[in-house]
Amino acid sequence: MTEPLRLGVNIDHVATVRNARGGDNPDPVRAAQVAEAAGADGITAHLREDRRHISDADIAGLMSALTKPLNFEMAATDEMQAIALRHRPHAVCLVPEKREERTTEGGLDVAGNDNALGAFIAPLRDAGCRVSMFIAADKAQLDASARIGAPVVELHAGAYADAWAEARWDDRDAELAKITDMAAYGAAIGLEVHVGHGLTYDSVGPIAALPQVRELNIGHFIIGEAIFVGLDAAIKKMRHCMDQARADSA
Repeated sequence: MTEPLRLGVNIDHVATVRNARGGDNPDPVRAAQVAEAAGADGITAHLREDRRHISDADIAGLMSALTKPLNFEMAATDEMQAIALRHRPHAVCLVPEKREERTTEGGLDVAGNDNALGAFIAPLRDAGCRVSMFIAADKAQLDASARIGAPVVELHAGAYADAWAEARWDDRDAELAKITDMAAYGAAIGLEVHVGHGLTYDSVGPIAALPQVRELNIGHFIIGEAIFVGLDAAIKKMRHCMDQARADSA
């Protein structure tokens, strides 16, 4: 039996629009509540070190208002660990972070930092947070994530999504093959596999069809579509695309 596929909606870029002008609108917490009502299974928010979109107050507001799980994306820093331990969200996803990047550009190097990351995630796990590693679809990174005790990995789909958007079909197929193989491998070694970054209505289907993938985290595209059709409609259409691909692959 194929496992159900969850949708996590990332509301970071609601905060980006708010911060472009300042003030309180649009409110990311309100967006998260709309997402819940529209069929999201969880909410993702990335509190960056430079606070370029989500703020500390947003995280507090989300923890108070949400009825579905919060996936708290963060860098592996002492400051972020303290915030996570204070709020104890359902999930903590560790991501690489560079101040000069526009968005998260690649996966975390777990294989090159396994001792430090193993020590870093231990108190988060003890606090009851499900820890995930945002990594490239690479065997060494999957092995390292399992070795340090992270129960979940999120495979970075950016190269796949970019190849799709730029009509580089051979590159798209090669990237999809990597994700397909590593999703199967991750599940085989006991990891729960998620995928995220850059997925659209067009590109989500082949990823949603992978039986080992348990969750997709999608944000920028959904928030962009919401400008034209509304957040509720954008989420429901993404949910439909995912569910249809999953059903067709069963």
